[in-house]
Amino acid sequence: MSAPGRDRRPASSAAAAAGAQIQRRRQQRGMSQAELARRTGLSKATLSQLEAGLGNPTIDTLDAIAVALAVPLTDLLIRHGDPGTMHLASTIASPDEPTRELLRRISGGHSLEIWRLRLPPNTAVDGIPHAPGTTEHLLLASGSLLAGPADDLRRLEAGDMLAFAGDAPHRYRTDGTPADVTVVIASPVAG
Repeated sequence: MSAPGRDRRPASSAAAAAGAQIQRRRQQRGMSQAELARRTGLSKATLSQLEAGLGNPTIDTLDAIAVALAVPLTDLLIRHGDPGTMHLASTIASPDEPTRELLRRISGGHSLEIWRLRLPPNTAVDGIPHAPGTTEHLLLASGSLLAGPADDLRRLEAGDMLAFAGDAPHRYRTDGTPADVTVVIASPVAG
């Protein structure tokens, strides 16, 4: 923070963006600056400066604010609010190896990722266990697929949906046809 009486300008565009997100999330929750200051242990003046983009908050400070607002820390680091309508043009999948694409990450009190997974014929992929409490949701757009917990694989056909605990070993396996799968990973937010 700058010393009292000095010219106060945004410390950086990241600090200004964080300040805007803090203010936005606080207001969405109908919380006053005084209440957020009380919950975080920060002074109201410090919080006011942060929201105005006039500070340079530490990770610990942002973490305390994120916990008080019940949002992931990364939500406070987003430079823009609602991206509006999002249209992703399709891409060409590799015919010889799995193609993974993060389509969107959505946060705001939860963590939700939407992925496209395209697997060529006769391919097996082991899924790495995610954080405790994570659930994976698969929607098979085309092809056929064996998927799910490593000890309980299920056969999916085009149009089938499968949800399972993603915090344990899991697998995806194609037979003689490629598969195009939308994977939604829902993870609990710590704090």
